[in-house]
This record gives sequence, C-alpha cells and structure tokens, in this order.
Amino acid sequence: MVHVSNSVIFVNMEITNEMIDHLAHLSRLHFSEEEKIAMKDDMQKMIAFVEKLKEVDVTGVKPLMHMSDAVNVLREDEIKGSVSREEALLNAPLRDEQFFKVPKVIRK
Repeated sequence: MVHVSNSVIFVNMEITNEMIDHLAHLSRLHFSEEEKIAMKDDMQKMIAFVEKLKEVDVTGVKPLMHMSDAVNVLREDEIKGSVSREEALLNAPLRDEQFFKVPKVIRK
C-alpha cells in the first residue's frame, strides 16, 4: 500500500523470500536457510521501526541537514617538511629509480 503524507511517500512493505534471494544475488552473498530467516526478521524489524516514525508529529519542525550546529574547524594548510623521494623509496618492496611498483590490477 502506498500513501502520501506531507509530500513524503510511504510504502508498507513485506520482506519476501524472493526479495532476500535477490538481495543475496546482487550482493554476491550466500545465506543458509537459517540466515535467510534471521535476515528476513531483521529487515521486517527495520521496516516496522521506519513505519513507527510516521507516528511522530513533525508539524513546524524544519528539516535538518546536520544533527548539531557545530562547524567543522579545519587547521590552516601549512607547508611542512617532508621526506625526499629517495627516502620514501627506501622502504618500498618494489621500486625503480623514481616510482613505487605495484601489481597490475586493471586488465584490458
């Protein structure tokens, strides 16, 4: 069932065995039957919690972007000493004269 409340769409959803199988396939996971039952139960609890939130009266409450008014304080960007290329390459397991060597991870 779909209904609209304050421009938000809520969907009453039931978790099915097919949905669990589909999610397992998409995430490339394999679950035993006991794990599927536990996952189905956990997901139903999550949906029930979200459904419970619909009971909260939010009339006049502004949406939040952040949970507090705290502002992220960043340090000044300062140039400081660093290691030379030669020093950095000293601990590299594989290297040439200028660069770290890493295994190839992208195949054509």
